[in-house]
Amino acid sequence: MATDKSSIFEDVYAVVRLIPQGRVTSYGAIAQFLGKKSGARLVGWAMNASHADPSIPAHRVVNSSGILTGKGFLGGNLMQELLEAEGLVIKNDKIVDFKKHLWIPSEELL
Repeated sequence: MATDKSSIFEDVYAVVRLIPQGRVTSYGAIAQFLGKKSGARLVGWAMNASHADPSIPAHRVVNSSGILTGKGFLGGNLMQELLEAEGLVIKNDKIVDFKKHLWIPSEELL
């Protein structure tokens, strides 16, 4: 795996691009998959830096409880709108039936 910050961000983006439509994952699940067990914050920084690249579906990355913590970085209600367009139901900034929609890279990709 990469060691410098820009390479680590690219590793994060590669995983995020694999999240299927209608599914979400968490910052921690990505960090764990990349071998950075305490790296959820680093994944968050990568997501914050990714919003200029439309090929990165950053809206599919939420916190470990299914809360749309990245909502502010995407601006307005865009994160919720994008997830709802993919069939997810959001109430009070949280994904309804979160576990049903959770995609865990270490289980799905290995």
